[in-house]
Amino acid sequence: MHTKLLIFGITGDLSTKKLLPAVEQIISTGEFNDLSIIGVSRREINTDDLLVNCQNKDLFNEKLSTFTMDMLNSIEYQKLSDYIALQEGEQLLVYLAVPPAAVAQIIEQLGMVGLNTQNVKILFEKPFGSDLMSAIQINDMTTQHYREEQIYRIDHFLAKEMAQNLVTIRAKNSLFSQIWQNNLISSITIVASETIDIEGRANFYEQTGALRDVVQGHLMQLLALTLMDVPTDCEWDKLPQMRLKALQMLSPANPQHVTRGQYEGYRDEVVNPDSQVETFVSLGLESTDPKWVGVPIKLMTGKALDKKTTEIRIHIKKTDKSQSDCLVFSIQPNEGVGLELLIKKPGYGSELEMHRFGFDYPDGSVLPDAYERVLVDAISSRRSLFTSSEEVLESWTILQPILDSWSSGDVPLKIYPKGASVDSIVSVE
Repeated sequence: MHTKLLIFGITGDLSTKKLLPAVEQIISTGEFNDLSIIGVSRREINTDDLLVNCQNKDLFNEKLSTFTMDMLNSIEYQKLSDYIALQEGEQLLVYLAVPPAAVAQIIEQLGMVGLNTQNVKILFEKPFGSDLMSAIQINDMTTQHYREEQIYRIDHFLAKEMAQNLVTIRAKNSLFSQIWQNNLISSITIVASETIDIEGRANFYEQTGALRDVVQGHLMQLLALTLMDVPTDCEWDKLPQMRLKALQMLSPANPQHVTRGQYEGYRDEVVNPDSQVETFVSLGLESTDPKWVGVPIKLMTGKALDKKTTEIRIHIKKTDKSQSDCLVFSIQPNEGVGLELLIKKPGYGSELEMHRFGFDYPDGSVLPDAYERVLVDAISSRRSLFTSSEEVLESWTILQPILDSWSSGDVPLKIYPKGASVDSIVSVE
């Protein structure tokens, strides 16, 4: 089937740095020669400027075209529809690489000119709303024009190779399937820390913050993958429903079990001396699932920290307090899984040292970029890597008590120095 990929926001960073290089890799496989790309822009552009991060621009010959339009003018959408000229036997993927505020109007206008037929798919990224109420409104508006099976909500963490391997490792290795319950696991911690600051994205971050930017999507999805039942046959199409069930078993967050912080200098960067926006958040959750009752769950994320890492830490119950206990799934930057083992140091003494025993991809391994997987799966109508509307709403339901608490303005905000560790921020009284 010929696929037309329509990208709104073709000149933006997401498109030029992520989407078009991903398309380049997809085309280079030779398996998607029937893929063409149409970029939508407010102004005339040179296609060579769009491909600045691509290695082989010739791959886009006769495959990439652009359409200039005023996205606020409804008449322009009919012209766009005529330009696309979608035929029977073709499919259209509409990728909304635009600010969240622009998504609703574009979806409505596309629907009104008939670009919502069965062979049209809509792809858009988080944030899916800013709280529970706005998420409900966005979902209601979208479903007025598109059926749920046409909507592909992207959380690219789900497309990370190791996130998918978390399911495979649990399902296909008896060691892990046997211990995956509260009688053998003492706690679960999921961390996403970054060394970078907000990098000039003041307007975006002042409207978003760490909870909305990372926790509501990325970390809640990784937690769902960790807690859910896994199909032993690895039937990937079952995953969205299994993730949803895991989320439904989580109790609403208790605001008293939350730490919020902001790195020094943030207020100067955003030119707002009174900003209460968090660049760090740590929160505790509990599951009512009988397999997980009593297991503390902690989610932590922050910017301007001492290291860049995203990992899931599974702590095994100890029979002696001196034992090692941690199984680590590394999502980025180095993907792999490892068990921390205490080993006797070589020699005549009995001193111990910690080693990591596990799996890392061999040097030279080329892993598909998350955006490659997202696009390929959308083309192929595979939905396991995409977030359902029910998952989005359930996640917001769990986190809404925190937002309600913060709206009072009475919740303390811890100021931390750039380069601080996650543990040091949480331990500060």
